[in-house]
Amino acid sequence: MLKLRFMTLARHIIEGEKMHPEATGELSKLLSDLSLAAKVISLEVNKAGLADILGFTGSHNIHGEEVKKLDVFAHDMMFTAMDHGGHLCVMASEEEENLIHIPSHFKLGKYVLLFDPLDGSSNIDANISIGTIFSIYKRITPDGTPGTMEDCLQLGINQVAAGYIVYGSSTILVYTAGHGVHGFTLDPAFGEFLLSHENIKIPKKGRIYSINEGNYKYWHPGLKKYIKYLQEEDEDSGRPYSSRYIGSMVADIHRNLLYGGIFMYPADSRNPNGKLRLMYECNPMSFIVEAAGGRASDGKQRILEIKPEKLHQRVPIFIGSAEDVKLVENFIHSEKLGS
Repeated sequence: MLKLRFMTLARHIIEGEKMHPEATGELSKLLSDLSLAAKVISLEVNKAGLADILGFTGSHNIHGEEVKKLDVFAHDMMFTAMDHGGHLCVMASEEEENLIHIPSHFKLGKYVLLFDPLDGSSNIDANISIGTIFSIYKRITPDGTPGTMEDCLQLGINQVAAGYIVYGSSTILVYTAGHGVHGFTLDPAFGEFLLSHENIKIPKKGRIYSINEGNYKYWHPGLKKYIKYLQEEDEDSGRPYSSRYIGSMVADIHRNLLYGGIFMYPADSRNPNGKLRLMYECNPMSFIVEAAGGRASDGKQRILEIKPEKLHQRVPIFIGSAEDVKLVENFIHSEKLGS
């Protein structure tokens, strides 16, 4: 009989800290608060149609996009779950133009939290998987003072933890503290995240590519050649690849993390800086994928080494199996060299 390992997220984090004598327990408590927010958001996502929270608020966020009611709920829930624990000095959200300061009557901590409360929210009404993405840094300004923009605009390599939650056929939380990537599935009967994907390793090479091919005419010539290359039949190199594009970065990368492949949201002639946000989407997902043995690039350099210049900075991204990302980089570079 198969022996199942009953491991909750909280227990897993605590056991991980035992391996680091210098750990204070603050990070584990912070992640515990995040998991609570995820449970509440998951509940609302699952009953969205019944709870009358679908549809638009009638307002727009700072990117000019219509804000849905569930976006607002997820943002507020993240703030409410995280503002009072005493672990954070400042927060930033994709839905807010400026920093989110910790209320003055709460204790200030040593960590910084950046988050995308509901990635892929345009898919809500169609009942397609969406998610939450989070990124955690240690502050670099003096302890005991309010966090600043300097604390938030750090290189991705400085992250101490990152993760995402997929709200799909089941709710799965995946996180890394830099050493190993682990997935936990929410058991609605117990109300606990249970270890379901231990020590995830992305295959070195996949057979899936994820990209919005409706933008093909606007792409870099090297990327066009790469996509055509993937579509050609060649048994030795495992081609053709299968095209799988959900339109929710969390869902697409989660699938490729498990099965291998590449997710791409490139720059194009209409969006020369790409469309996805460095601080809320690209950095945390790159931190996770690299910890699982993958690779993440803007086509020229490692995502985690891009120096952020502003809170809502956009960048192109190619992320997934290491060999697949290296290959698309070669196609782009070769085209620039005129070969």
